[in-house]
Amino acid sequence: SYSRVAPCLCSFPLAGECGQQHEGQDSHLYEYQDEVDDELVCHICLQPLLKPMDTPCGHTYCFHCLSSFLKEQDFCPVDRQRLQLHQCRPSSLLVRNLLDKLTVLCPHYAECQQQMQRCELQPHLHNRCPVFRKLREEAERRKRPSWNELKGRKGDGESPGDAKHMPTLSRVAARDQAEPGLINPAYEESEDDNTPLRSSLVAEANVVELFREEPEEELGLRIVGGKDTPLGNIVIQEIVRDTLAARDGRLAPGDHILEVNDVSLASVPHSWAIAVLRRPCSLLRLTVMQEKGFKCRDPRPEHHLHGNTTSNHNPGTVIQVTLVKSQRTEPLGIKLIRKSDESGVFILDLLSGGLAAKDGKLRNNDKVLAINGHDLRHGTPESAAQIIQASEVRVNFVVMRHTETQEDGGSSGEGPQGRASRRAPEPQYFRRRSTYMKDPPGGFSSQEKTVSLKKEPRLSLGITIAGGRDCRSRLPVYITSVQPVGCLHRDGTIKTGDILLSINGVDLTQLTYNEAVSVLKTQTAQSQVVLRVIQTISEDPEDDSDAANKDELDAVENPRDDSLNWSPLWTRWLGLPSHMHWCRDIVLLKTNNESWGFSIVGGYEESHGQQPFFIKTIVPGTPAHFDGRLKCGDEIVAVNGATTVGMNNSSLIPMLKLQKNKVTLTVVSWPGSLV
Repeated sequence: SYSRVAPCLCSFPLAGECGQQHEGQDSHLYEYQDEVDDELVCHICLQPLLKPMDTPCGHTYCFHCLSSFLKEQDFCPVDRQRLQLHQCRPSSLLVRNLLDKLTVLCPHYAECQQQMQRCELQPHLHNRCPVFRKLREEAERRKRPSWNELKGRKGDGESPGDAKHMPTLSRVAARDQAEPGLINPAYEESEDDNTPLRSSLVAEANVVELFREEPEEELGLRIVGGKDTPLGNIVIQEIVRDTLAARDGRLAPGDHILEVNDVSLASVPHSWAIAVLRRPCSLLRLTVMQEKGFKCRDPRPEHHLHGNTTSNHNPGTVIQVTLVKSQRTEPLGIKLIRKSDESGVFILDLLSGGLAAKDGKLRNNDKVLAINGHDLRHGTPESAAQIIQASEVRVNFVVMRHTETQEDGGSSGEGPQGRASRRAPEPQYFRRRSTYMKDPPGGFSSQEKTVSLKKEPRLSLGITIAGGRDCRSRLPVYITSVQPVGCLHRDGTIKTGDILLSINGVDLTQLTYNEAVSVLKTQTAQSQVVLRVIQTISEDPEDDSDAANKDELDAVENPRDDSLNWSPLWTRWLGLPSHMHWCRDIVLLKTNNESWGFSIVGGYEESHGQQPFFIKTIVPGTPAHFDGRLKCGDEIVAVNGATTVGMNNSSLIPMLKLQKNKVTLTVVSWPGSLV
C-alpha cells in the first residue's frame, strides 16, 4: 500500500492538515490503508494525488509537484509537450471526491487507533486527536512563552499558504479548510464526555445553471472573499430580491462558488472573480459548495431547531411545528405569500377546518425559515409549496414569530404601512471606538487626497454620489461617477469610488445622503472649492492574468462614467481607515448544547501579520443562521465588549466557546460586490 512517512526534521512545523512534519512548500504526508488505483496517482511523486491538476495533454499531477517542476522546466513530465501552469486546470469534482474518500491512518495511530477518509483527517486532528493537540500545544509553548501574548502566535489549522494555493474544494471543503482562526461549529465539544455534539457538517457540491434573457443581466448576488482577502474563497453574502438568482431559488447566502463556466474561482483575487461572474453570456453554470447544516447525533429532526431564539434585530421567537397528515396527499390548508418590504415566505392565512388550523400552532404572519430542513429565508411561496407537495406524512416547519404578530389578532388584511409602524426600531450603530482601532488587512491601504480649485460659481463639480449614514450599511458618502463636463474631470485627481471627507472644511463623514447633497450644492456655489477625499487601495501581489483578463479587471475597477447604480467592490471597503467604520452590536442566544453556528478566519498570520477576524461560514439550523443579521464577510471587532484587535485566533476561540448561552458580537458589515 502507499504510504508517506514523515521525515524526522524537528525544524519543520507540524502541518495542520496531515499532522506530519514537513517543509512548508512540500505536499502533505499521509499513510494510506488500502491500494490506490493507478489513475489516482501523481506521475511525478508516484503517490495518490493531492490537489490534482489536469494538463491540456491529458495527464494529472499534484498541484505542488507540477508547480515545482514547471519552475525549472517548460514541458509535461510524461510526453514532454510544451506546458505552462496557467494552462492547467483543477481535476473534475468526481476525481477530487474519490481522492477525499481514500482511507488513511492517523499519524498517531499507535495511540489513538483511528483510521478515516482522507478528508476527515484534518478535523480529526484538530478536534479529537489528543496526541496531535498535545504536540501542537507544546510546539506553541516552545515558540511563544506566553499564552496570551499578542504577537507572533500562529493559530490552529492549515498555513495561509496552503489555504490560498488550494486549487479547489472537495465535497466536505467546509470542514477541510481550516484557515488560521477557524472555529468549526461542527466540532464544539461538551465538557462532560469530550465528544462532538454533532457528527459533521453536511455540505454538497452542486451545479446551478442560470439562464439570462439578456447576456449582461445582473445575477442578483453580492459576493465577498478572494485569495487576496482573509476569507480565501469566493462566498455569496446576499441574494438580492426580485433578481435572477432570487427567482431561481437554488443559491443561498454562504454558498462558496468553486467554478463559473468551468473557470475555477478557488484561488483567484476578488476583482478577478467578479470580472468572471460579470462576463456577458446567456448560460451561467456555477459549481457551488452548499452547507446543509449539521448531521445530528440525535436523530430527532428538532434537535437543534427547537427552543426560543430571540433576534434583537426584529424581536421574535423561533418555533418548530410538525404537522402530521393522515395521508400523503392531504392538504395542509396554508396560504403563503411574499412581502414587498421583507424577503422570504410568510403565512398569509390558515384555511378554516384545514390541518394547520386544527393543529393551532402556526399563525398568520409567521415567517417560514425552513420546511423539512430546506432553507427558505430567501425562498419563494412557489418553492415552499413544492417542498410541501413532495413531503411524506410529516411536514416540519421552522418559523419566526415576531412579537407584534400577537397584537395582530390573526388579521391578514393589514397593509405594509401598519406593519412598519409597529416594527422594532432599527439597531443602533456607533462610530468605531478608539479601543477597537486596527490596521486594514494585509494588501489593503488608503491614502488621503486634497484638491483645491477655482471655478465659476455656476460651474458644476461634475460628480454624482451615493452612500450616507442613513443607508443600510451606514456607508460613508462616495463618488459614483466623475462626469466629463465638470471641473473635477479636468483636474483628474478625484476618481470614481473615492470617499468624501469634507468640502471647504465642512465634514461630510457623518451626514445622510440628502444632507450631503445639500452641503455639496451650497459649497459648490463658491468660487473656491477645497475637496478632501480618501482613496482605498487593494494591492494584489500576483498578477498572472492575460491581456483579455486585464481588460475585464479594468472594466470592474474603472467603470464607465455613465454606469448606473455603480457601487464599489467589497474589497475597496477593506482598506478604509478604522475611524471611518460604523459598528453595531449583535446579541446571539443559544442553549448549552448548541454551536453558535459560524466560523471565523483571521488573527495572526506570519505572511500577513495581524489580520482582522471575519465571518466565513454561517451554518443552517443554528442561532447565527436564524438570527439572520450576521453575514459572511462581516468583521468581528469585539466580543462582549472586549476588542479582538491584536488578539490571535487561539485566544479568540476559547473566548467564544466560554460563552454558554449569550454572546454580544460587535461587527462591521460592508456590502458585497454586486454581480
